Amino acid sequence: MGFADRYIHALSAPNLKDDERHHQAEPLLAAAFAAAEVSGDLGPLLHRVKFADPLARQAFEGNAGNLAQLLRLWTDEVIKRGRSRRWVPENTAWDADAAQKLYRTVAEHSLAHWLDGNCSPCGGTGVTESRTCKPCCGTGKAELAMAAGFVREHTLNMVSELQSIVDSHAARASSKLR
Repeated sequence: MGFADRYIHALSAPNLKDDERHHQAEPLLAAAFAAAEVSGDLGPLLHRVKFADPLARQAFEGNAGNLAQLLRLWTDEVIKRGRSRRWVPENTAWDADAAQKLYRTVAEHSLAHWLDGNCSPCGGTGVTESRTCKPCCGTGKAELAMAAGFVREHTLNMVSELQSIVDSHAARASSKLR
């Protein structure tokens, strides 16, 4: 059972007792301690939005504030990374405006794809009607169809960056569980 599974299990636990028979609170504590190790880490917020908010929506509407905060922070991070990697020159006002639109587009599409990048026909299973899903070739991942060329390349790059942020946070949190 990976950290995400343990985290989801802790969120859906009927109580958070912490004694010799109950250990439901441990993944939540580990996530908090792992977040305290690295300042400005987006990992806890990414876990909360991807795994905790869908569970909350079952009982009520969930916390849209988490997603809005994540989008704002991720857009700032994409702008910082895009500028440091010099995706586009920002010599004139027009260039700077175009760069901001590019950064915003990449941030929005990468976050949306990371949050729900599953293939629609098979629901992320890779199988439809007892056969390999043709649109995703059995991977369960949706193709990034919204962008082409330059924007697509940077969007896919940022999706992998999001995944590496979550993986590093999960690794730190898992080490706290040991």
